[in-house]
Amino acid sequence: MMMMKTFRALGVMTVLMLGTAPAMAETLKVTTFLPPAHTFVEAIRDWGAEIGAASGGELQLEVFPAAQLGPPPRQFDIVSSGGADIGIFLHGLTPGRFPLTELAGLPLTHPLGGDSSAVSSRRLTELAPDYLAAEHPGTKILWLAVTPPLKVNLAKANPADLGNLKGLRIRYAGETWQKIIEAMGAAPVPVPPGEAADAMAKGVVDGATFPFEATKAFDLGPVTDYTLEPGLASATFAVVMSQRSYDRLSPELQKIIDETTGPDRAAWFGERWDAGEAEGRQYMVDAGVKIVTLDDAGIDGLKTAFETIVADGMAQAGDKADAFVDAYTK
Repeated sequence: MMMMKTFRALGVMTVLMLGTAPAMAETLKVTTFLPPAHTFVEAIRDWGAEIGAASGGELQLEVFPAAQLGPPPRQFDIVSSGGADIGIFLHGLTPGRFPLTELAGLPLTHPLGGDSSAVSSRRLTELAPDYLAAEHPGTKILWLAVTPPLKVNLAKANPADLGNLKGLRIRYAGETWQKIIEAMGAAPVPVPPGEAADAMAKGVVDGATFPFEATKAFDLGPVTDYTLEPGLASATFAVVMSQRSYDRLSPELQKIIDETTGPDRAAWFGERWDAGEAEGRQYMVDAGVKIVTLDDAGIDGLKTAFETIVADGMAQAGDKADAFVDAYTK
């Protein structure tokens, strides 16, 4: 009898202990092709710390940068297929798959409030529920990000005369930038972002298109002689979460995700990207890169050269293109 009472007491204690034990942490795997030092990766880690604190440690992120979970063009599929819970990916790495979203990257196109990442990223994220969800099936868009406009970074050739770009081989990402480079008389060459500096150093390409922030992340300073300003077109990124991963969370954890993502988060991230852009520009100057700024006549000439690109992008995006661009550029 004494032993039975002891077992019963131990059983009651065990139930009480289990009832008061903290919930097991939910660790979400994040995949991206971007390097560990990239502003986006650092921002995701900071967001992870924020949701960790808000959940009392119950919700955590484990980040896999530098394409550890798969090649750059497959980052969205890794999430939609369940290989990761959250993904950060560049739409332009899969040309034609996100045509409406990529209209935000048309040459010399941006919201009326300016071409900063903070403004553009907020506006694109605001439009996501009405226009862009269908292009991201199986996932929940946490926020979208628009880079500061990409610059043409060149080894040797001085872009003060745009004619000097003719015949050059320039690294690009995405169909829009392929067409931009062709419109300037150069030859577009697809090179993975992490290999761009090496390709320029070896003469495989004569230049590469990146915003200043990325030139620092991918260390283009030592191999670049000139950078052309202003940036000609932006690239769009998405932070998406597997809908299945989101659905398996408790309502309390879902609320934390909802309250820490969306347009405000996009603007928060955009501000960091803009700050990184300023730092990246200084990095290039310190590396001895000469910044060449186009005058108004040069910009007007490029607008004319890019008219066909804009028209083609709108046609490819379908019936919603006009309404989307009107809304985006307000």
